[in-house]
Amino acid sequence: MDFQHAVETVGKSIETVGIAVIVVGAVTATVLAAMNWRRGATDIYRRYRRQLGRSILLGLEFLVAGDIIRTVAVEPTFTSVGVLAGIVLIRTFLSFSLELEITGRWPWQERRQQPTARPHGIAASPPDG
Repeated sequence: MDFQHAVETVGKSIETVGIAVIVVGAVTATVLAAMNWRRGATDIYRRYRRQLGRSILLGLEFLVAGDIIRTVAVEPTFTSVGVLAGIVLIRTFLSFSLELEITGRWPWQERRQQPTARPHGIAASPPDG
């Protein structure tokens, strides 16, 4: 087994893990949503979208890693690196969009602090790091 074949195998294996993460996450989110629906829980749709989005985000990370390994390590031509750059840009845009959908904020924005009721005259403690 030569280096190129080994790297190709590793890249495909990582991409397979990414696909498995998305599929298992989708099935798990669907099963949990069905269980919550049967119990009469509220806000099922929002929780389902959040769980599904998280599994897609994690799967995309594996897929990008597999693409990088297979494209750059095997035969880094200008064409293959350009195709990789396009794939990474599209997947990065998808990741940012999913992050915005899941959390309601961009990854670089600070978390929103929930206002807490305090007796008049008592200062708020600094937010946790």
